[in-house]
Amino acid sequence: MTLTWRAWMAAALLLFSSSTGAVEFELREDGGDIFGKVERVRTRYEDTLIEIARRYSLGYEELVRVNKGIDPWLPGEGTQIVIPGQRLLPPAEREGIVVNLPEHRMYFFPKPKKGEPAKVMTFPVSVGKMDWQTPIGMTKVVSKQKDPPWYPPESVRKEHEARGDPLPLVVPPGPTNPLGAHALRLNIPGGAYLIHGTNNPDAVGMAVTHGCLRMYPEDVAVLFDAVKVGTRVSLINEPLKMTRVDGEVWIEVHPPVDAEGQSVAVKLEDFEKRLDALLGVSEVAINWDIAIQALREASGIPVMIGLELGPEPDPPQSESAGQAPSVVAR
Repeated sequence: MTLTWRAWMAAALLLFSSSTGAVEFELREDGGDIFGKVERVRTRYEDTLIEIARRYSLGYEELVRVNKGIDPWLPGEGTQIVIPGQRLLPPAEREGIVVNLPEHRMYFFPKPKKGEPAKVMTFPVSVGKMDWQTPIGMTKVVSKQKDPPWYPPESVRKEHEARGDPLPLVVPPGPTNPLGAHALRLNIPGGAYLIHGTNNPDAVGMAVTHGCLRMYPEDVAVLFDAVKVGTRVSLINEPLKMTRVDGEVWIEVHPPVDAEGQSVAVKLEDFEKRLDALLGVSEVAINWDIAIQALREASGIPVMIGLELGPEPDPPQSESAGQAPSVVAR
């Protein structure tokens, strides 16, 4: 039996709608910027890290980064895999769509319904590769389209021609269309920048696009239904996320990307400036060994690096007969 394009997509979405990777989380009532959890799972004999990444709505690179030394194609039966599902919210307003390019991840903040808690949806995305970087700044969704045709820009056609892989002027909807079944157009001058699906889900979560934001087919279908035309979109570049919650100081580090699209190390002086701005005049004990290790590894998993110091308790005061209460200097 041969499936049509739409039937194939429906079957794929049904398969992954029951996957174990949550994409929606309730936000803390106290405004804390941390959510989710780190999990550990055991592989089945047929698993690959690409399949596990998609199952948990992760990008391939973010899963490989925290599972060093494990064969991504043949991890083996019963191998323990770390699922990096805990995150800090990006340093941006909790409104509309926020995409943090270094972590290759999107956050969508739907407007809370009356009487319900605020929530965030989060998805891995592919971003622009070297020489085709996704622009930074504020924009909005200007249109939505199901089963979009693809009109390859002239610059992309030239790139393909140079490597002997010419493209047509238009690619119709179907299994060969790299936009997949859903596309949301952004209001960015100088090019056709889209949030869209893909016919190559194995590459989601990498820097491989010509500037667009590429998502798993099942993720972009959820986003497509949830987002309205006019929704604000913030494109930010924040490899170092930092917050204080419940008296603890947390950081989450992703490999920064320089102007040439190459991954570089987080500079210690940048971390210190951000830390000073976060803490202000508060007294906090920082474990510098843990902090520097987190900066060096840039694993993308939040790490608790310090504790706020509470006020010292008053010493006991003597009330013995004939003695005045002791005075404590403040």
